[in-house]
Amino acid sequence: MLQSRGGRPPHPRSLAKVGRRVAAALVVPAMLFTAACGSDGSDGSDGSSEATTKVSGKVGEEPKVTVAEDAEAPDEAATRTVTEGKGDKLAEGDFVRIDILMTSNGQELINTWKQQPEGASEGDARRQEVLRLGEAQGLPEPVTRSLIGERAGSRVLVEGTAEAIMGDSINPQLGIDGADSMVWVIDAVASAKTDAEAEAEGEQAATGEGMPEVKANERKAATITVPKGEKAPGKLKQQVLIEGDGPEVKAGDGLIAQYTGVKWEDGKKFDSSWDHGGATAFQIGTGKVVKGWDDALVGKKVGDRVLLVIPPDLAYASNPQSELAENTLVFVVDIVGKV
Repeated sequence: MLQSRGGRPPHPRSLAKVGRRVAAALVVPAMLFTAACGSDGSDGSDGSSEATTKVSGKVGEEPKVTVAEDAEAPDEAATRTVTEGKGDKLAEGDFVRIDILMTSNGQELINTWKQQPEGASEGDARRQEVLRLGEAQGLPEPVTRSLIGERAGSRVLVEGTAEAIMGDSINPQLGIDGADSMVWVIDAVASAKTDAEAEAEGEQAATGEGMPEVKANERKAATITVPKGEKAPGKLKQQVLIEGDGPEVKAGDGLIAQYTGVKWEDGKKFDSSWDHGGATAFQIGTGKVVKGWDDALVGKKVGDRVLLVIPPDLAYASNPQSELAENTLVFVVDIVGKV
């Protein structure tokens, strides 16, 4: 799938205005992750009377972080269970939808609780992050790995020096020094176990007049053939090729999908989930992806295979730096789960 600003599947990179700059630099290589012992903390506290970092508030609500004045950040990333959830235990490969609060030297840099889509009204879904555990997706490895073994509904604290958490990926232009203290609070809002090779199942309908033809290839990118001599449509076009019987996808859900995308102009593939290890996940309906996806996929069902033709103004026209800025994009999307 496409983020609003690039041509790859969406990963947790764009959060707050300052958070966008920070998160974009947070991809880290594999590094030693040392987990400290934790405790339940089901009362909303951090569960430890000796802890120098206190986290208050209920899971799902914006947390408040208090760090003792004389506290020194651990030289190795340490994790602690603030509140234990009651959902399924999280394992590597699971998809999770999360909220994040990140501070450095007490300054708030990322806060998904404050991230509302442009033009959103009270009660609308806000922006959260969706990722697959065990994969580097724009967040430091100690942060993503802290959720493995926890339960959905848990709140986890990760703290340490910036160097301990971010490793060699620290960018001095962000104003973060390796010795700075860094605190992350992560809420595992929801989780799903979905096979990376899952596909929509059922008999595929013939594509409509003027629409590209689609040939599904088992566990491979779909073959999409754009009609020769046909002018690209000026408006969003869509067709459900396989109708699923799963739950409806709502704005704010993490949508788990297989997809293939080609350019209408030359029919060449520019991306596919199958080229990146299979099913990927992203939040839908909150402006985290190109508008054509938000407009078309909210309201669809798990199990659907959807053909999309997206004109530039609903794709990358607003981003002239994108190599796809002037292209009409054609996608085949299998909705294989949601979180």
